[in-house]
Amino acid sequence: MKIFKDKKKLINEISKIETIAFVPTMGFLHKGHLSLIDKAKKESQNVLVSIFVNPKQFNSKNDYINYPRNISRDIKVLEKKKVKYLYIPTYKDIYSHKTDKKIYLNRFSKLLCGKYRPGHFKGVIDVVNRFIEIIMPKSIFLGLKDFQQLTLIKQHVIKNNIRINVIACNSIRDKNGVMLSSRNLKLNNKQIKIASLVYKYLKKNKNKILKLYIANNKKIIINDILDFGVNKIEYLECLNLKTLKYSKNKKYKFNIFISYYIGGVRLIDNL
Repeated sequence: MKIFKDKKKLINEISKIETIAFVPTMGFLHKGHLSLIDKAKKESQNVLVSIFVNPKQFNSKNDYINYPRNISRDIKVLEKKKVKYLYIPTYKDIYSHKTDKKIYLNRFSKLLCGKYRPGHFKGVIDVVNRFIEIIMPKSIFLGLKDFQQLTLIKQHVIKNNIRINVIACNSIRDKNGVMLSSRNLKLNNKQIKIASLVYKYLKKNKNKILKLYIANNKKIIINDILDFGVNKIEYLECLNLKTLKYSKNKKYKFNIFISYYIGGVRLIDNL
């Protein structure tokens, strides 16, 4: 595996490769990341993974500082997966150049996480756009765990006529149903069990929850979830997957989207 920390050296290495499959990460890799890499490897032998904890998408300085990091461990994981290229840029390396494309933020960015994390998605789209301009990959592989982020990246790509395939990959869950996330490291066993109860409750009662949601009885659902030991629910919404608006009719396909806190750890899910 070839490791790059300088974009000029990276560009010099990959500029003539037409089929780069790109997997952006913030590191502390888990099975969810590895599933993205596996899918990327099916498209191209030239898989490029990035590791960059982007400060511009954090709303809390402490959250950024405390985000789990272990580069040496990640390198060993990627070498075992036989990834061809790894890009570990510095802040200056990513943000020192002027981009060709303007950031496009669809109004969907103001719902769900966007409502509670001002500037978050602007930071996400900005850094992804920069990675795309540096690497110029054929495809980028993103998980459906971050459905809103994935959708906004797609919309940015379409709006700017960027020639890249945005590949949506299924979310990976633990045996207990909890969505895999680097932040799970901060949870103890008791807290993991609470997160598992939340997932099982939402899955079992999905249609019932939609009925209560449409009838403006969301408090019943929220109280049930808080009773599991959740400290705070930031949002719980039912979203029409076609219109990307809050569901008002049970006839159309929808997902439940939730953001909640266990202790000081913020978790998101959609199902």
